[in-house]
Order: sequence, then structure tokens, then C-alpha cells
Amino acid sequence: MLLPILAFDTSAAHCAAALLWDGGLIQRHEPMEKGQAERLIPLLEEVLAEGGISWRDLKAMAVGTGPGNFTGVRIAVAAARGLALGLGIPAVGVTRLEALAHDLARPLTVVEDARRGEVYVQAFTETDAGPASLHPINAVSVNGPVTGSAAGSAALAPALPIAEAIARIGALRALAPQPR
Repeated sequence: MLLPILAFDTSAAHCAAALLWDGGLIQRHEPMEKGQAERLIPLLEEVLAEGGISWRDLKAMAVGTGPGNFTGVRIAVAAARGLALGLGIPAVGVTRLEALAHDLARPLTVVEDARRGEVYVQAFTETDAGPASLHPINAVSVNGPVTGSAAGSAALAPALPIAEAIARIGALRALAPQPR
């Protein structure tokens, strides 16, 4: 893993951040409908300060790339790109579906609400992930373990908070050769 890594996500009605390093993990999740653009950088600075890590100490950055709120995805991706370029470190994207599936037993299907009667669906096997796809909610039938906001009462809870999962996936992915 490439540590320390700072991860964040604003693709839903929240501003979430996690700092993962050899000494531990700090994470924050603040529910909010609006204001992610104004809150993101101060939140990241608070997490770094609590961990005693400076911006220059970071080795990588990971960002939630959705699916989700279009404006929220743009906020996080633009911040990650700008910060990573300025710091000279890699920035890697992690989808919300990957993060929800992280550390859960496989095979597994993630079914996430896309609103307007549609859902995002992605199947994960022991060794691979299928493509994410968008479907009408009434056209989806899943057999086996399932997680996600549209998975219903049979849904498994995510194993990790969203920002922590993004950090852990990103720390591994940042070591991969380009393209990541």
C-alpha cells in the first residue's frame, strides 16, 4: 500500500474523508445536502491536522468517482486532480460500487439507487468485477448476497465506511502502473 493516503467523497448527500497511514486511520462523515464545495478542503485540513500529517507528507490521494450526484462528483474529482497535481502525487479514482463491495464476501452484487426509478448494478466475483450498468429498478433480479442503498431488506451492510474503503482501495491502486 502507498501510505499515507488521503481519500474523500462528495458523490452523495455527504462530505466524507479518511486519512490512512502506518499509524492509523482517521475518518469523518458529515451528512449534508448542500455545501460540499465549501466544506471539503476545511474537512481535509482537519483530518490531516488530527493525524499530524502535512499535505507534503501525502504519497497519494483517492477520490470517490460516483455514481452519484453529478455536482458532488465534479467537486471531489476537481479537488483531487488539483491537489494531486500541486503536490506531485498520484490521484486515483474509486467508484462508489467498488467501495460498497470492499471487504465483503464474494460473490456479491451491489445495487445502488440512481433515482428516477433506476438503479446501478455491479456484480463482483472472487477475482473480478463485472461492468457497472444502469437498469430500471423493476427489471433487476439478484440472486445471492447483495448490498447497496437499493438492495432492500436483504442488503448486507458495507464492511467499511465509504471514505475508509476508498482510502484502502486507493492505497493499493496507486501502486499500479498507469493507467490506473
